[in-house]
Amino acid sequence: MKEELLARCREPSTWRGLVMLLTATGVAISPETMNAVVATGTGVAGLIGVLTRDNTQ
Repeated sequence: MKEELLARCREPSTWRGLVMLLTATGVAISPETMNAVVATGTGVAGLIGVLTRDNTQ
């Protein structure tokens, strides 16, 4: 189980999902701040996609 969890943590989709979940937690804030949180989270998810390698097997 530990190996499966570690393998999952190496996948870019896991990191993008975590960033999106963290971004979604900013819902109960002012609209201006929410826009900044969403923009930042989207940018980080995009950066993760650019910097990580796809595992094609």
